[in-house]
Amino acid sequence: MVLLGSFARLRPPRGRWADAALVGGVFVLAAVGGMGPFVGEREEPWPVTVLGLALTAAASGALWFRRRRPVAVALGVLAATVAYYLISVHDGPLLVAFVVALYAVAAEGLLRAAVALAALCVVAVGVGILAGNEDVDGIALFMLTGWLVAVVALGWVRHSRQAYVHEVEQRAAGEERLRIARELHDVVGHHISLISVQSAAALHRIEKDPAQAETALAAIKSSSREALRELRATLGVLRQVDEEAPTAPPPGLARIGELVASARSAGFDVRTHTTGEPEPLPTEVELAAYRIVQESLTNVTRHSRATAVTVHVSHAPREVRIEITDNGRGPARTVSGSGISGMRERARALGGELATGGGPDGGFAVRARLPHGNGASPQS
Repeated sequence: MVLLGSFARLRPPRGRWADAALVGGVFVLAAVGGMGPFVGEREEPWPVTVLGLALTAAASGALWFRRRRPVAVALGVLAATVAYYLISVHDGPLLVAFVVALYAVAAEGLLRAAVALAALCVVAVGVGILAGNEDVDGIALFMLTGWLVAVVALGWVRHSRQAYVHEVEQRAAGEERLRIARELHDVVGHHISLISVQSAAALHRIEKDPAQAETALAAIKSSSREALRELRATLGVLRQVDEEAPTAPPPGLARIGELVASARSAGFDVRTHTTGEPEPLPTEVELAAYRIVQESLTNVTRHSRATAVTVHVSHAPREVRIEITDNGRGPARTVSGSGISGMRERARALGGELATGGGPDGGFAVRARLPHGNGASPQS
């Protein structure tokens, strides 16, 4: 078992070690396959043998630079290979070096160059056949063509896969940046709006009613502390690997009371109603519900000129519905900015929907439906 565990921990070489292993492996294969001059009677002069080894070493060593200059390396390897087969009596498998270089060209996405190099190689071999090379015939040329086509195809498939993976990673990174931006917008917008209202109230009452001013300042302190805490939690995804993860639970329906208390401290009459049987919800639904209520209360603070707000949460077997209505007199178009679009995107991301418009008794209403039969794990 210990021996099996040791083998399981073995990893293939990567980076420069992988390049060195490839260069060494191709050179050994070509050199050993071309050992004919050293076995039996000599059929070629020693200078030709030495030159053949030099060409083998040059073609193999050039593969070290195949990622930096794939086309130039492939052309150089092809030239060295052609020269080797022209001078050597004993044909070794040096063509393997060109096959590796051709694969590198296709894997870098240079499909036209790879096809042109493969065609050049086939033409060179065909010219050798016409010149009287008895070691290669038409069948061998046909098989060589098939092998080169397969190598180019494999290289192109690898390039396509890497391009797809890169695109997926870029899309995921973009979605993560959008998510963080939306979180920051909701957190900062909500708390800064409350701080603005409370500071205005404090300035207005500081001389006439110091006690009320002190209450408003205490609410500002509480709102700023909560804003900082949520900012730290939101930006926690950007922390270093060795930093401690945030321990505070993510926002959810259980914390809507905090939003209501903040809105009440700003002078609004906020009432909440819950219907249905509450049940554990996936974390994504909890967070979306919290942010929708938060952004709606922020819009009330900024735009509606309202005095009363009602938050109604309705639980159904496979969905939760949220409705926030106010008695404000502000026009609906004043809240049609990024806040509304952000809430709508949150609902759509869960397969739900969000609508805005006039309330039943005037004012403004936000209505959201968030399904949660999507297999997500419940919030702990």
